[in-house]
Amino acid sequence: MKSNLEALKEQTISTICVRGGSKGVPGKNIRELGGKPLLAHTIEHALESGLFFDVVVSTDCEKIQKTARKWGAKSFFLRAKDLAGDSAAKIPVIRDALIQSEEYFGREFLYLVDLDATAPVRTREHLLEGFEKFLQGNHSNLITATPSRKHPGFNMVERKADGRVERVMIPEADKVRRQDCPPCYDMNASFYIWKRDCLLYSDSLFHEKTGLYVMPEETSFDIDSELDWFLVECLLEKMEKDGF
Repeated sequence: MKSNLEALKEQTISTICVRGGSKGVPGKNIRELGGKPLLAHTIEHALESGLFFDVVVSTDCEKIQKTARKWGAKSFFLRAKDLAGDSAAKIPVIRDALIQSEEYFGREFLYLVDLDATAPVRTREHLLEGFEKFLQGNHSNLITATPSRKHPGFNMVERKADGRVERVMIPEADKVRRQDCPPCYDMNASFYIWKRDCLLYSDSLFHEKTGLYVMPEETSFDIDSELDWFLVECLLEKMEKDGF
């Protein structure tokens, strides 16, 4: 499989999409975590994987752009304002990064792998395994997830407008036991893989041939709060101590 991956490198681009504004953890993308900016961890994962023609950072912030270049990524455009606000959907932002990259490099890319900068405890092996699964399954796109601790049909409730509390109903919840339901996973936003046409012509994340790459819980942290930051900081310290 290694030789196949090397042959596909010229057709595969990696993107990392990060904004300057962050309400949960202000300035998190360039804040130091484990001795380097948060963004740097993901840039290193992408570069070390050897999968990509290049690694491109999409941002609306010049400070982030400078950090991206310092750590070895390309960042040659600033994202348009309509793609940089709190309400901006992720897929159009990634699609824009692909279009910008194809124009910049003067070539089309058959595959795009988008890495989330808030998932610094993934490894290059996860990228390699996920991409291999994507190719072997001939998927249109692939998402990453971790086994869910709880099944939503048995552990989630909602409060109705009239104040009543009811269990969230899904088809599997008519089973007597949670163990009888199909496996359930939490999306961990570590990375996403697309075939070019799937990304260019659809705003949906889910398709008939969407693949799933399952990652261990300890490598599935997504930093969205100061508590997340603290937990990941502790985990990275332990991984470094253990030589992981």
